[in-house]
Amino acid sequence: MNIHTKYSGELIIEESEIIKFPQGIPSFEEEKLFVLLPFSDAPGPFYILQSIETPALAFVLMNPFQFFPDYAAKLSDQTVEAMEIAEETDVSLFVILTLKDTWEESSANLRGPIVMNHVKKLGKQIILNETEYTTRHALPVLVKEGK
Repeated sequence: MNIHTKYSGELIIEESEIIKFPQGIPSFEEEKLFVLLPFSDAPGPFYILQSIETPALAFVLMNPFQFFPDYAAKLSDQTVEAMEIAEETDVSLFVILTLKDTWEESSANLRGPIVMNHVKKLGKQIILNETEYTTRHALPVLVKEGK
């Protein structure tokens, strides 16, 4: 299947790669179908969550554990049931980044992680209420090589 993307132009994807968000994503409830794409050719903690239906709609995601090793997000029983999660290994967790001109100005939404059941191809953004995490959590300063 051919899709048009925000960052990579036209791509061919398999229908089996499509992740359904039954409730959409907050503020984008009408958008239900996405594909998770690598951010670049090099493996890393960053991804693009691209809408299948709206080429201009794409979120930059990251694996939060790369930069926040103590990060924790407890899934409610309702979320586990709705997402048909059978095993912990069925689930991947990502956070949405807000990218600015510099890394130091950019932030991660640690309060509203994206949960994906990669076995059932289901996704959902959950809101963590009882936490100190914020929707604009500062990203750690990256150490430059040679310093």
